[in-house]
Amino acid sequence: MKKEILKILPEIRKIKNQELREKVILTWEEGIRLGGWEMEDLKKIPFTLLIVDSKVNLIEHTRVVTTTALKVAETVSKAYSNSVKIDKDVLIAGGILHDVGKLLEYAKVKGKITKSDRGKFLRHPFSGAALAYKCGVPGEVIHLIAAHSHEGDQGYRSIEAIIIHHADFINFEVLGGKT
Repeated sequence: MKKEILKILPEIRKIKNQELREKVILTWEEGIRLGGWEMEDLKKIPFTLLIVDSKVNLIEHTRVVTTTALKVAETVSKAYSNSVKIDKDVLIAGGILHDVGKLLEYAKVKGKITKSDRGKFLRHPFSGAALAYKCGVPGEVIHLIAAHSHEGDQGYRSIEAIIIHHADFINFEVLGGKT
């Protein structure tokens, strides 16, 4: 399954720290297994259930959020190199994992993607953070998963979490999502 995950999420290869890279892959593998998904399902899972008939799938969204975050980080780092330090490995891992909890929040029922029973009680920032913790992902990356959506609005966000949060909502809103 590792090869297939690297094929559909090639940005994982940009993570320089091999141990972190392996834990990111393991988290996706575990999410797929626990959610009862098959690899071929991943490109059929919508990135959100809040936009009716969205044509953007979870994998596309994950890749675009990660790429958007990297571009923002590059711009911010260049402009504020003396005062802002961004951990690109943490940023990439957070981008790749920010919505991994949707593998548990959603379910395929009679061929249709819907909220899972678990997802009715736990939104993806919580289930994704728990999944990443289970797989040994470092706390600074788990923080990005937990804080990327509205759940993180009242608490501290690291610079990497701020970037992922905005990259996620830019992509959500340009596709018609309402916050």
